[in-house]
Amino acid sequence: MEIRGTLDLRKRQVLIFLVLLGLSRADTESAHYSVAEETEIGSFVANLARDLGLGVEELSSREARVVSDDNKKYLHLDLLTGDLLLNEKLDRDVLCGSTEPCVLHFQVVLENPLQFFRVELHVKDINDHSPTFLDKEILIKISEGTTIGTTFLMESAQDLDVGSNSLQNYTISPNSHFYIKIPDSSDRKIYPELVLDRALDYEQEAEIRLTLTALDGGSPPKSGTTLVLIKVLDINDNAPEFPQSLYEVQVPEDRPIGSWIVTISAKDLDAGNFGKISYTFFHASEDIRKTFEINPISGEVNLRSPLDFEVIQSYTINIQATDGGGLSGKCTLLVKVMDINDNPPEVTISSITKRIPENASETLVALFSIVDQDSGDNGRMTCSIQDNLPFFLKPTFKNFFTLVSEKALDRESQAEYNITITVTDLGSPRLKTQYNITVLVSDVNDNAPAFTRTSYTLFVLENNSPALHIGSVSATDRDSGTNAQVTYSLLPPQDPHLPLASLVSINTDNGHLFALRSLDYEALQEFEFRVGATDRGSPALSSEALVRVLVLDANDNSPFVLYPLQNGSAPCTELVPRAAEPGYLVTKVVAVDGDSGQNAWLSYQLLKATEPGLFGVWAHNGEVRTARLLSERDAAKHRLVVLVKDNGEPPLSATATLHVLLVDGFSQPYLPLPEAAPAQAQADSLTVYLVVALASVSSLFLLSVLLFVAVWLCRRSTAASVGRCSVPEGPFPGHLVDVSGTGTLSQSYQYQVCLTGGSGTNEFKFLKPIIPSFQVHDTGKNMGEIENFRNSFGFNIE
Repeated sequence: MEIRGTLDLRKRQVLIFLVLLGLSRADTESAHYSVAEETEIGSFVANLARDLGLGVEELSSREARVVSDDNKKYLHLDLLTGDLLLNEKLDRDVLCGSTEPCVLHFQVVLENPLQFFRVELHVKDINDHSPTFLDKEILIKISEGTTIGTTFLMESAQDLDVGSNSLQNYTISPNSHFYIKIPDSSDRKIYPELVLDRALDYEQEAEIRLTLTALDGGSPPKSGTTLVLIKVLDINDNAPEFPQSLYEVQVPEDRPIGSWIVTISAKDLDAGNFGKISYTFFHASEDIRKTFEINPISGEVNLRSPLDFEVIQSYTINIQATDGGGLSGKCTLLVKVMDINDNPPEVTISSITKRIPENASETLVALFSIVDQDSGDNGRMTCSIQDNLPFFLKPTFKNFFTLVSEKALDRESQAEYNITITVTDLGSPRLKTQYNITVLVSDVNDNAPAFTRTSYTLFVLENNSPALHIGSVSATDRDSGTNAQVTYSLLPPQDPHLPLASLVSINTDNGHLFALRSLDYEALQEFEFRVGATDRGSPALSSEALVRVLVLDANDNSPFVLYPLQNGSAPCTELVPRAAEPGYLVTKVVAVDGDSGQNAWLSYQLLKATEPGLFGVWAHNGEVRTARLLSERDAAKHRLVVLVKDNGEPPLSATATLHVLLVDGFSQPYLPLPEAAPAQAQADSLTVYLVVALASVSSLFLLSVLLFVAVWLCRRSTAASVGRCSVPEGPFPGHLVDVSGTGTLSQSYQYQVCLTGGSGTNEFKFLKPIIPSFQVHDTGKNMGEIENFRNSFGFNIE
């Protein structure tokens, strides 16, 4: 194997290659190699990496490959070594026929950047064919009167080899009448002629058989033989003559089989059998004999097999006219095949990429070549793809094109493109070829998960069971595959004191939220936290949403009586003068409810009384008042049971027991009741309890004020803490209407608290309002007015 070209030429080529490498993606430099035909598959041709000045690693990284003009894989490039190897046995006679030199053209294609290198492979001929005669016997009729030196044309042998291995000489078997002469020819072919060396004598020898041998120039030479039968005829002194030596006809390649082409006619001045002419082809190749036929009598030339302009453009046919006396004349018929547009363009894909990432721009999708076997306008082509596609065609080298993406794609807008490459020739009618390519856009993680809402509000009824599903968040990702798989998580709370990890949890797969423990409205009315949604792309993208959980109040707290104390100590006794008017404030039952809203609306009802009708309780604020005038007949000691009930569902209640003692006036000493005259030690114990109760109420009141200020500063509404009565929101029920409009405890009353000392029993008493409320001064009014007065305060009288 050898590389053609001188050393100086090679240096100049390398220099040109280095200069133009950065200026053009297509390199027109050519490399020349040669190889003998019939060389075994896998034989070494050349080291392409060394000849092109490239490294082996560069050949592999740039996906080097060899592309032939006819798209046949004669050669194979080993990317590991850079060697150019034979991929199949080459038969020069099949590839090139009689054409010499036999050169195969290839392109070496490199990508990133795209480059082309021209490679020419010269296939050398070897002597692998023997000369052969198409006819096993050559018949020559020669008149006995033929003069010495007359030459007779003979059929030549066929040798598929070329050059020195082709046909070089002819020999004839030894005889006394003839020898072989090889004249010079314009087409450099060797045609044998039989030369008469001694006169023939029909009477002595009417038939002569000779052996014609054809020799090629191989080493060792090969030969072929045929039988030459010479029939000696009587004298015939006129040979056939054609009116012209050259006939030219044009035949379209779509002419049907059996069609008439031309009629060749010769004239012979002899008469009788010597004037009868027969027509034959001579020196005709196998292709001519397969394609045409001649009528030996009429000289008509007809089409025997289809014509193909793309295979053979013209035929040169030698026609011989032989008369009955054996004399012959010759002429030449030149048949020119006219091209028609019978071949559609061909598209050959060299490389193709069917999946490209969506964020890549100007990506090579396909490398292909187009070819049309026709000629002229029939072989000229245009190449195009559909409009409104983010792709374009770029011509590169000769008939090679690249299909390249125009810009970065968006898989979420369109995940698949169907590209149709249309190649149309300019013939008439126009023929076209279409090649479809489906390009899939692979996903890139360029979309973060998006929540269906920016914030979620969830409602949970207090006292819920642990692990209760309280709601869900949902996010979607426009990407696909793992890039669209979303996982959910709880983000660190902004409030560092919020124990979020012990309150809620989230299912990482579906976004379901669960309460981890039972919630208490009285301890925590609401809380906020953020949830994150993260995809599984690389790098991962995320988003977040705000979740607000509102705890709904349940009626789980019964009313609690602050006054009078119901702790099992000595009962509290209220003193009422017998001169008290109807509506006189005896005391006030003070109760609170730990719930909020409707569940904390309290109502009061006199459940039991020693003497029904004497006392009444206001339903909305728990004030105990006299319902009528007292008399001497009324018992001195009274026991009242007041029911305190909230407005929840179901309602909860508590009771308070009051002891009322009727006295003639506060100036007379109070005599302890017989059953309520405890020992001095019990009195001291009661005093301690009362002090503790007072301190508790004061602390609760102070705490309520502080909570109210804190809530006001934060501009959030909150339920009243334990120690304050809840102010109902919205319209108050009709049967619980507060005349002051401020809630359970009327703010229009302030009470003085005193502890009595001395030998008597110490008591915690509400003596009287500092600002009297609705005292009745006119004792002379009738009982009807008193009854109206009592009803106007909403007394609930047992």
